[in-house]
Amino acid sequence: MCGIIGFVGREPAAPILLDGLARMEYRGYDSAGVAVRSETKGLQVKKTKGRLKVLSDLIHGGADLEGNLGIGHTRWATHGEPNDINAHPHVSENGRIAIVHNGIIENYLELKEHLQKLGVTFQSETDSEVVAQLLEYHYNECHNMLEAVGRVLRRIEGSYAFGIICADYPNALIAARKDSPLILGYGENGNFIASDVTAIIKYTRDVAYMDDGEIAVLTADSIDVFDDELVPVEKHRSTVDWDVSAAEKGGYPHFMLKEIMEQPEAIRKTVSPRIKNGRVVLDDLHLTEEYVRDISRIFIIACGSSYHVGMVSKYNWEKLMRRPVEVTLASEFRYCDPLVDEKSLVVVISQSGETLDTMAAMREAKRRGGRTLAIVNVVGSSIAREADDVLYTWAGPEIAVATTKAYSTQLVLMDLVGLYLADLLGTVEQSEYDAILTEVQSLPEKMQEMLNRDTEDIQYFASRYFNHDSIFFIGRNLDYAMGMEGSLKLKEISYIHSEAYASGELKHGTISLIEQGTLVVALGTYAPLFDKAMSNVVEVKARGAEVLALTTEDFREKMEKTADATVAVPVTHPVLQPSLGVVPLQLFSYYVALQRGCDIDKPRNLAKSVTVE
Repeated sequence: MCGIIGFVGREPAAPILLDGLARMEYRGYDSAGVAVRSETKGLQVKKTKGRLKVLSDLIHGGADLEGNLGIGHTRWATHGEPNDINAHPHVSENGRIAIVHNGIIENYLELKEHLQKLGVTFQSETDSEVVAQLLEYHYNECHNMLEAVGRVLRRIEGSYAFGIICADYPNALIAARKDSPLILGYGENGNFIASDVTAIIKYTRDVAYMDDGEIAVLTADSIDVFDDELVPVEKHRSTVDWDVSAAEKGGYPHFMLKEIMEQPEAIRKTVSPRIKNGRVVLDDLHLTEEYVRDISRIFIIACGSSYHVGMVSKYNWEKLMRRPVEVTLASEFRYCDPLVDEKSLVVVISQSGETLDTMAAMREAKRRGGRTLAIVNVVGSSIAREADDVLYTWAGPEIAVATTKAYSTQLVLMDLVGLYLADLLGTVEQSEYDAILTEVQSLPEKMQEMLNRDTEDIQYFASRYFNHDSIFFIGRNLDYAMGMEGSLKLKEISYIHSEAYASGELKHGTISLIEQGTLVVALGTYAPLFDKAMSNVVEVKARGAEVLALTTEDFREKMEKTADATVAVPVTHPVLQPSLGVVPLQLFSYYVALQRGCDIDKPRNLAKSVTVE
């Protein structure tokens, strides 16, 4: 969740650290800090609760801190409340070692008690400070910082990405990682570490991704990487191929709106290279026809919006492939004793490729013999590297915490995979295969048409309904799965209580919550069940609900006769209808949050990449 940046080079470090942290603000945080080392002033640490601007004003944009070596951090509180003391960086008792940390030290209490018995005094409530104090302890033993880091890593349990500087090493930055992302950046005027490539793309496109257990030593001119036994490791370097402008607003008031509007092009980039001569071509998917025919069960594992992609895909994949598909929350998968074996295909979906619950679930699936396929957006991410197969969504950087284009590209890529596997199994008729493929290629155009035509209407509906305290989304089949995502979007950024229900369950308890004036968003885009969707609209209207309906152009007229307000999307193949239907729900959430004055790109208590369990 938190953001890390480190720099060592031939330029003042503090302004670079602040700039990098600013580019990671979307990750979510409640405090920020930097530590910079100089020859004359030694180790200088400044940190504060609140937004990055508070820190920047405190150090006058970095001008107050001299030195070309430093680390920075934005913290989202896990251990200890958000305050100045608990903010990172944390400093050892003698004031000579500073660290920043993402992740969780699971055995910190045991280590803290041990150090306290030795007379060490702690300043914060965090698990991270234990690492700083433990580093000092082992450094005093061996008088070698790299060896001290190795000793500490062998004692701690949990997940971590560390940036470490020591006053005794004026030209070196040390980094280490396990189960939490950390990137090395090779620059002309110095070298970098960062938890997100967006932090350093302004300075370099030449990066390497640290693997679990690795330690890196950076100077202005070199980066040396070692394994957990301190044996040198040769790293593969990659070039970041997207432009820095992709991580800027480009004239839009919010990243979320920009990313909603980018969806047609994002889907085009995801789809176009994978369709050749009327066939789905997945060159990166190494599943033989023999293996696919032998699959007994498919698991889809994900969190949040990616889980909702899985819910849509369950309906579609079972229809296309005639194989059982089980969608499981990644945070629950490891603890339900899953029935995974060598005949199980396990699909894990994650925008960042660093979601800790999803990564742990994938490892458990592999341990049980399942074959893993990752659907991710970030090239070189941990999940991408560890999965047996990986398919990238190619959505480009997504900055807003509430996902839009990453969701949409995951969804359309899962549709392509489902169609591809169904073709191998022989469970889809050629006519349907061709129809779906034709419509997949028309999605960007239809989505663009919708964005050009309906945005003002949705903005009006948002101004009409933004003051509701509780909203219900109802739908059947694919509409129910789509409603789950629409509900999540609304609650994420507007803080309105919102829930999605399968319409058929209304009379099993939910309808007791419907009273005069309750807003119900009724989804009726799934053509085979439209009549049943209409009966549910009548049902909630009879209890006093106000209904905002989402349907297709084919059913607009019927829906308008009953609903209080209606939004209609273009018609496509039923399998693909959620790709179009979700866009008005995203826009509705955005404009409701705008009406309520919410911090849309950085909603409270949320983070872009959840890297702690």
